[in-house]
Amino acid sequence: MTKLAIMGAMQEEIDPLLEFFKDYKTIDYADNKYYEVNYKGLDIVIAHSKIGKVFASLTASTLIQKFSCDTLLFSGVAGAINPKLNIGDLIVATKLCQHDLDITAFGHPNGYVPGGKVFVDSSKELLEIAKKVAVTENLKVIEGVIATGDQFVHSNDRKEFIEKTFNADALEMEGASVAVVCDSLNVPFFILRAISDSANGEANFDFDEFLNSSAKISSNYLVKIVDELIKK
Repeated sequence: MTKLAIMGAMQEEIDPLLEFFKDYKTIDYADNKYYEVNYKGLDIVIAHSKIGKVFASLTASTLIQKFSCDTLLFSGVAGAINPKLNIGDLIVATKLCQHDLDITAFGHPNGYVPGGKVFVDSSKELLEIAKKVAVTENLKVIEGVIATGDQFVHSNDRKEFIEKTFNADALEMEGASVAVVCDSLNVPFFILRAISDSANGEANFDFDEFLNSSAKISSNYLVKIVDELIKK
């Protein structure tokens, strides 16, 4: 690893990181802001993508191709499907899928298009580092499948469909598109989410209530992972 990318979807998800690193250079590019820092000798570029798969794909591609980042970490919040996940819990993606990708009319499974695949696996090495840090920091971190789609899921029917179809543990709106970009460009990646809501009828209330606190939990853990990466 020579240059690290750190992404979030919303400004609120990267603000705790910018507060931690403090001294950064801001670069305007492609209608977005990219923040360059040097932390313990490691060059890092931080950005929020804006919400959704298209913006996330653009930002991940920019971090890799314009800024030459060769490893990517994503930190943010997600809604829970797995009933074992509570607000504030941390989940790392073992693999990710696009729950709203549907050409089943042509005989393909949900989440699949020709030339692609239903699931994209996260970097096993980064997952091992994350688990090591969790043990050291005495954090409860659950591994699981994260499903991505361009919709904020607040319907139990939709949640049950995604759980049944993809065996997913959590929902969000960017991770799988970042995974597809990184996988295609051979860049190791890691998606970390803190649970901010329960993906049910109370989603709007929960999200407003816990977004900032969940983002801080996720960011604090991510910094510890960066520290471990620097040691390698």
